[in-house]
Amino acid sequence: MTADIHTTAPAAAPAPSAQKSPGRGRRPGRFGVHIFLAAVSLAFLAPLLLAVYASLRPYEETAQHGYFSFPDRLSFDYYRQAYSDSGMGKYFTNTLLIAVPAVVITLFLAAFVAFAVSRLRIRGGMLLLMFFTAGNLLPPQVLVTPLYVLFLKIPLPWWMSDSLTLYDSYWAIIIVNIGFQVGFCVFVLSNFMRTLPQEILEAAIVDGAGVWTQFWRITLPLCRPALAALGTLEFTWIYNDFLWALIFISDPDKLPITSSLNNLRGQFFTDYNLLAAGSVLVALPTVLVFLLLQRHFIAGLTLGSSKG
Repeated sequence: MTADIHTTAPAAAPAPSAQKSPGRGRRPGRFGVHIFLAAVSLAFLAPLLLAVYASLRPYEETAQHGYFSFPDRLSFDYYRQAYSDSGMGKYFTNTLLIAVPAVVITLFLAAFVAFAVSRLRIRGGMLLLMFFTAGNLLPPQVLVTPLYVLFLKIPLPWWMSDSLTLYDSYWAIIIVNIGFQVGFCVFVLSNFMRTLPQEILEAAIVDGAGVWTQFWRITLPLCRPALAALGTLEFTWIYNDFLWALIFISDPDKLPITSSLNNLRGQFFTDYNLLAAGSVLVALPTVLVFLLLQRHFIAGLTLGSSKG
């Protein structure tokens, strides 16, 4: 007696057309998100694009036809006039003398404090981090009068300040910007340093590396994306500062670039197309800094957004 052997044929694989790609069902949603982001980006760029458009047209043309009209001719005459009439070359130099040292010193000091708080596990480190973070909550206007009186009483040698005091010198603006920006940088860098593998420092300690070697040769190179992102933001904020220079500098030849736009305003008439050209020239350095550090800036912003 022979037993019947029944074999079951394997189920046929579904047709390729029946298989759905994981992202096919979400394409309409993603398309809508892209449209929304493009609209928001255009809304933020609209004032800048309007300023660029106005700076290329004569004032008589926009006064007759309006800013939202087709141009008869476009030229860069206003840019040459804005640069020469406002004396931007001198003000650009003043701004660099303030912004570059302030950014470098701020990042250097913030990296020191962040390393001590996050990597060395010092006693009271969390309290110190909270102290630096809370400093950002203090309104700058509250300190205007005390700092003004203090800077008038702090002497400086003649080669550091023409006024022989901290007031009416670049050092006053640099110190104030460092004091207000270092807390934010400490907060960001300490959080980033906590994400670095602890095993790297442990291996360095086994090899005999001291604290300075752990900071300068191991931790700081790994923080390059975060430092680049912070450097871009800090340069933009300090470069665009107008309040502190207006309060602590009395010599017009020492004012930063943001004050040069006042030279383009007439007593009885202001050519707003000329003013738009000057504004575009003032904004160019920050755009160039972003383009130079774009790769590191985006890498710093996206840190921790994905795992693996």
